[in-house]
Amino acid sequence: MRSRVLVVIPTFNERHNIGKLIRLILDVDESIHVLVVDDSSPDGTAEEVKALKDNLDRIHLLVRPAKDGLGRAYVHAFKYAIDEEFDTIISMDGDLSHDPIYLSSIIKRLDEYDVVIGSRYIRDGGTRNWNIWRRLLSRFGNLYARSVLRIGISDLSAGYIGYRTEVLKRIPLDLVRSEGYSFLMEMKYWAACLGFKLNETPIIFTERTRGRSKISRSILVEALWVIWRIKLRVPSLAREIRESS
Repeated sequence: MRSRVLVVIPTFNERHNIGKLIRLILDVDESIHVLVVDDSSPDGTAEEVKALKDNLDRIHLLVRPAKDGLGRAYVHAFKYAIDEEFDTIISMDGDLSHDPIYLSSIIKRLDEYDVVIGSRYIRDGGTRNWNIWRRLLSRFGNLYARSVLRIGISDLSAGYIGYRTEVLKRIPLDLVRSEGYSFLMEMKYWAACLGFKLNETPIIFTERTRGRSKISRSILVEALWVIWRIKLRVPSLAREIRESS
């Protein structure tokens, strides 16, 4: 188990899920801390986290003034993790679709790899409670992205990701401007282009049972063209970083 682990959870209107999720995460291991990045949720998500902070250790909270996108939330959190000297950062959804039971496997694999992805699309991975259209759209999006980026990752749109902190220090976070699924793909592509070792571990992704999904068809479709911007932009920037180090 790596010594200082921070699980990062961006939230917007997750009051009914966040308390249970935080408790499950903290129960995995005493080395794990949780950072919630909330976009001033009108349902009181931040207030729920503040109440937990008064009774549970290892909880951190950043409240942004307004909803400003998944990518910006993660960049904000990653900078916080670097400043606070955590050596492992794991991104998770806040709706219980990512089961904390997989945290130990991700952390263990980070002893050997630089980035570990909780993957739905390798052996023993999968999804639960998705309709046929959601399955097809996700499968097609990942196949399309793989054909463009060609970095040997099956689940490029996965959001359950473990990073060694040195990866996030090398990636120029202010230059990662994609959002949603595109942001998740771009982060993996940056890591690969900078020469870091990526690995996948199987997870079962369970569709949320409370609240509304933040992912829409338009976000998925947008990722299909944004992936080309990533493909054309990132390799040259990564090469400059490698040559200057």
